[in-house]
Amino acid sequence: MKKILGGLAVAGMMSLALVGCSASGGDSGGDGLITVGFAQTGSESGWRSANTESMKAAFSEENGFKLVFNAADNKPEAQIAAVRSFINQGVDAIVIAPIVVDGWDDVLKEAKDAGIPVILEDRTTSASPDLYATWVGLDFQKEGQTAGEWVAENFGDTPTNLVVLEGTTGSSAALDRATGFNKAIEGTSINVLDSQTGNFTRADGKTVMEGFLQKYGKDINVLFAHNDDMGLGALDAIKAAGLVPGQDIKIVTIDAVHDGMQALADGEFNYIVECNPILGEQVAEIVKKVLAGETVEKSYIVPDGAFTQEDAIKLLPTRPY
Repeated sequence: MKKILGGLAVAGMMSLALVGCSASGGDSGGDGLITVGFAQTGSESGWRSANTESMKAAFSEENGFKLVFNAADNKPEAQIAAVRSFINQGVDAIVIAPIVVDGWDDVLKEAKDAGIPVILEDRTTSASPDLYATWVGLDFQKEGQTAGEWVAENFGDTPTNLVVLEGTTGSSAALDRATGFNKAIEGTSINVLDSQTGNFTRADGKTVMEGFLQKYGKDINVLFAHNDDMGLGALDAIKAAGLVPGQDIKIVTIDAVHDGMQALADGEFNYIVECNPILGEQVAEIVKKVLAGETVEKSYIVPDGAFTQEDAIKLLPTRPY
């Protein structure tokens, strides 16, 4: 069973060291605070920065927490090492945004053996569900399907060449978005010319798009980027090739962070599917429930929207991220 949760938390970003943080390790001790280790993927995108801000705001001392924060720079081995460090420090709970789906069984079993509950945030793993308490995040496959349905509706009846900028290889977001998108365009006249990873970053999105343009040139009609940042990087490559983004090459992305919504409002993007990064309040609430021994669902889905240029123009002034 899946439950829909909403919520909003907005706070300024603090610069923290790698393991660094608002707390040393250890349990809540006599201060009455809950010590939580949070293993973040890194800081690869605007979405990730907004997600980190949300988590830091929710896991503040004012809300009853001490946060041990780690951003693994998108290196799975570093993220697993951070989780082991949390276990050794004896934190009360561990929250993980897994960089990739595989490779988690051993360290999650170590956490379970230590009596430390694990909550997955944003992304999922292929590990046995009995090794973590719950997952809070987005329906990535539905996001990809929504993007694909827009492409199919607008271009599926005529021969259309499409290229794809994929997210981090092996991540649940990239895998599920690809599955949903491909399902939605199946049976249409859309031809996928190429699909390569841009690692969810602007720099790699630009580099891969440059390669697409060198290889296929004006044959490219549509770009699907698994996140806004890769799409924003692709804008530079498209403009440098003498083409007009949003016109010569239609662009659909996922995230709806501020810079992406601005590109949509400006007509450089054509459609954005939202991926809500504001998960902190939900996760913090669930951590408290788990530690109190209360029953929680195995998964919690945060709702997403989807936006056109008109939507972006209207919503931008009040967007929290």
